[in-house]
Amino acid sequence: MTNLLDVYFRETKAGVLGRLDDGMLTFTYDSAYLAEQRSRAISFSMPLQEEPFGDQVVRPFFSGLLPDEGARQRLAGALGLSVGNAFGLLEVIGGECAGALSLYPEGTAPEASSDSDIEILSPEQLDEILSRLRTRPLLGGEDGIRLSLAGAQDKLAVIVNGASIALARDGRPTTHILKPFIQVLEGTVENEYFCMRLAGRLKLPVPRVEMRLGGATAFLLVERYDRTKTVDGKIERLHQEDFCQALSVPPELKYEAEGGPGTERSLALIDQACARPVADRLQFIRMLVFHYLVGNADAHGKNYALLYGSDTPDLAPIYDVVCTAVYPRLSKRLAMKIGGRDVPDTIQLKHWVTLVPDTKAAQRILVRDLAQMAERIVHEADALIAELADEGIKHPILSAIRKVISSRAGSLQRITEQVT
Repeated sequence: MTNLLDVYFRETKAGVLGRLDDGMLTFTYDSAYLAEQRSRAISFSMPLQEEPFGDQVVRPFFSGLLPDEGARQRLAGALGLSVGNAFGLLEVIGGECAGALSLYPEGTAPEASSDSDIEILSPEQLDEILSRLRTRPLLGGEDGIRLSLAGAQDKLAVIVNGASIALARDGRPTTHILKPFIQVLEGTVENEYFCMRLAGRLKLPVPRVEMRLGGATAFLLVERYDRTKTVDGKIERLHQEDFCQALSVPPELKYEAEGGPGTERSLALIDQACARPVADRLQFIRMLVFHYLVGNADAHGKNYALLYGSDTPDLAPIYDVVCTAVYPRLSKRLAMKIGGRDVPDTIQLKHWVTLVPDTKAAQRILVRDLAQMAERIVHEADALIAELADEGIKHPILSAIRKVISSRAGSLQRITEQVT
């Protein structure tokens, strides 16, 4: 017996995800999809071909559409499914995934969106949903809710229109990710809001973020970079995949120390996959430096992605940036090593220069960028803290992050001064 889910790329059936009797997963492109001249592969790891792909490639990609770790365990428990049953979980919540894909039971096609597919939330309903997310991530299993988002944090895809927030039903595309605070960590909303705003001030590509309150509960609204609006207001999906999916790495192995992508594999992927590999290599290195400076040790292979605006992808904007260094219970080791080092205090200039070609010109540019980012981030952090205070956003976590930035920036400035 084979169970089947139809996989749609936007409104077009791209292929079929199958589960065999032994639990192995397969994916086969639809013959009509292959015949279309403008058809695109759903993943760098699964180029267009007639032959089916096996479990070793298929499972990492489709599992990567689901929540990670604790959020996935809670979702599986709420749905009465095994945490390892990626097929069963996607059957329930795969209607609105990251990227342009949606999954439906065999023979069921996505319906055209209409205004009846949304439920505008009252303040009371929003407050209730924020509390329910703790036990039912993504509201999985609720009537009409078919949302799948990767990541370890409890979150929800929503439609934002001005001040209103709405739930999308039956796979309708969404516009934002709603992220409540993490209960066991103090000030995570303010933390991420600050880090994301700071990335923008340093001219890194970053989604727009907004901080709101649901009753007394703070939450973030992060605009989806994998969604766009047409001139007539229709929401369209843009395809994306994270580095683990592109490299066939299971999401549970996302950290380099566990076999996940490191800087070398990530840079090689950019060279092979991206439309502008030189520019995207530089952008990726700037993102690595930013994560280091703000003290985010959790920038793993699922927190970098390829965004397919055309047939050939670009590096996606930076996302999920939190200063983890301010939380004593979280690991201080970097998710991706710099020159073989994952302890921030031990990283020297010789480790940073491994990120670029072994030429004096490339190394000079890197040293210049390191020094400039280290200098600018301190000034921008101070300006942003003052700006947030004017907006009424004050939290002790911000001064703690500022201390981390000052320490990391000072270290970078000292090692770059040795060669300037």
